[in-house]
Amino acid sequence: MKIEKVEAIGVSIPLKRDFGGSTYHVRKRCAVITRIYAGGLVSEVYNGDNRSHAGEIARMVREDLFPLIKGMSIFEYERMWEKLFALTVMQGDRKTLMEAISCMDCAIWDLIGKALGKSVRELLGGYRDTLPIISIGGYYMPGKKLADFGKEVESYRKAGMAGCKFKVGGLSPAEDAKRVAVARKAVGNDFMICVDANRGWNAQDAIEFARLIEPLNIAWFEEPCHWYDEAAMMARVRKSIRMPVTAGQSEISCQGVRRLIDAGAVDYVNYDVSEGGGVTDWRRVAALCAASGIRMAHHEEAQIASQLLSAVPHGTYAECFAHPDRDPIWQRMWLNRPQAKNGVIKVVNLPGFGIELDEKMVKQYRVN
Repeated sequence: MKIEKVEAIGVSIPLKRDFGGSTYHVRKRCAVITRIYAGGLVSEVYNGDNRSHAGEIARMVREDLFPLIKGMSIFEYERMWEKLFALTVMQGDRKTLMEAISCMDCAIWDLIGKALGKSVRELLGGYRDTLPIISIGGYYMPGKKLADFGKEVESYRKAGMAGCKFKVGGLSPAEDAKRVAVARKAVGNDFMICVDANRGWNAQDAIEFARLIEPLNIAWFEEPCHWYDEAAMMARVRKSIRMPVTAGQSEISCQGVRRLIDAGAVDYVNYDVSEGGGVTDWRRVAALCAASGIRMAHHEEAQIASQLLSAVPHGTYAECFAHPDRDPIWQRMWLNRPQAKNGVIKVVNLPGFGIELDEKMVKQYRVN
């Protein structure tokens, strides 16, 4: 079953407000839809929450990557990945290139599943068919009051979520600790809360913050430290606090994750299949973590992450955006999205990733 042609579509949807974290702003929801045609089958998968370059990634898929694998069998995924990854040696913007490679690789795995009549979950191990799911929230917004954070996390519970990944790192440790305390009080101790600083603090401030929130039963502390010496600073934080440390979403290769593990910097790895090299490289990261006693999370991308994390015994939570305005793709474009109930979703059990998209929305918001 050989690859015949590809269609890559960038999508960009303006948001009603700025969903800001400690180190970034989000004013639109973007993604790349990749359709590879092979032997009468067509992939249907979308990747990424990139802010501005969905059109460029789609162009790279069509013009730079597809010519290298045209005519190859969909089952030669390792050989194809190797050919595409070789471009990174000379490529200036490796991050964007890796996102394009991921689009192509995920589409190939979707085709493999469709060709064999198996979900990606089954192809990768089939460990379970349900998965806990949490919402990302706690965003910094003008005019937002402390009490609003309590109402926000309560809304996530009502939406069927098992917990919330709460944004911190944008204020002082003491001020952010107050925000987290309000969230915990609102939902009680049986609702999972983890915190995500998005690399917003130095090690000293991260340690101070962690000690302030230790009584609040926090599941993990994600990306606590600045990017420029992240592994060393996180290792210092991890040795100084009681809660687990999570990172990996900012890495673009399994080797980058290996460096975090070697540094003793992480308890959980949330490698993002859309930022790294797709499913093929995610499998390598999952194996590294299994061998190191480290659990797997995943940065966003529930449409893909649910298949991956449910496939392996050390998978944890899928992540989504339960706020109705944060992710129109999750809310409306993904037509057969599983509904969360009591903190759990049933993983889609269709060949490949089993994603069905609203074509009218695709056409309305396409950028190329």
